Amino acid sequence: MAQQNLFIGSLAYATTDDSLKAHFEQIGPVSSARVITDRDSGRSKGFGFVEFENDADNQKAVDQLDGKELDGRAISVGLARPKEDRPKRDFGGNDRGGNGGGNAGGSFRQRSW
Repeated sequence: MAQQNLFIGSLAYATTDDSLKAHFEQIGPVSSARVITDRDSGRSKGFGFVEFENDADNQKAVDQLDGKELDGRAISVGLARPKEDRPKRDFGGNDRGGNGGGNAGGSFRQRSW
């Protein structure tokens, strides 16, 4: 069975992977801690995930750290939902009568020069 992750919400923008890991290591050994960042700006999205080496530490972390302060903000700690298998998004495909992307047709007028 896969390791259960914890979802950490309401993170301060200043929180890093390292500070998140250090905060949760007071409960037990952490195998990974990740603050999720925006792909374009690199800025924190305000949430992250923590994975303990021992699954028994998950409930202990929820009980002891939910609502506690980290980097000046009260964080929320809960069990993460499993990642869903979402269908791949098809941008510009022909399956809905599209023109396969490109610039022909659509709502934009072709330039005549």
